[in-house]
Amino acid sequence: MVNFLLDRIYFIIGLMFMPKKSEKEKREDKRTRLRIPSFLRRSRSGTVIILVDGPNILRRVDGEHMRLEDILEISSQLGKSRYAKVFLDKKAPEKLLQAIVNTGFEPVVVPTDIHVHMALEAMKGMHSKNVKTIVIASRHARCTPILRKAKENGLETCSIGFEPGFSIALQNASDYVFKVKGNTLKVEGKSAKT
Repeated sequence: MVNFLLDRIYFIIGLMFMPKKSEKEKREDKRTRLRIPSFLRRSRSGTVIILVDGPNILRRVDGEHMRLEDILEISSQLGKSRYAKVFLDKKAPEKLLQAIVNTGFEPVVVPTDIHVHMALEAMKGMHSKNVKTIVIASRHARCTPILRKAKENGLETCSIGFEPGFSIALQNASDYVFKVKGNTLKVEGKSAKT
């Protein structure tokens, strides 16, 4: 009982002396969760593999950027995640690697072209049991062959990105396209029309 009371007192004191949030932190708190359309919510019979083009998605372009939490949230509506990997080049700072791990992704630092390693990992995932969907978070057209090969193998495909520079070829090769702008989500694809 005494320990419980002490814990409550420490909690209240901690709230009193908590530092004030900066404007940037306040804006991040205001960001609402993305709303996923109801037609995508289905039974999780299959699993999803998530591959993220780190340098292309994680950097800020014209004030827009993508959060890994958003990618996980979108992917969770498509099925249960088998694994989620973020591919980075060898210049990735240690703090970025730690932030990726804290989000639940596995950082993969590659010495050469990121898209080649993404393709190799996608091929491994395509031939795994019970994988139904492959999610590519990228804005680059070099990921298009991965989605085409996944379709040939009977998998559903999904691309996640943001403007500017979200490749039209990548969008056309996907069954589902998620465009994130701020805290809004635009969904396009075969299921969006039915």
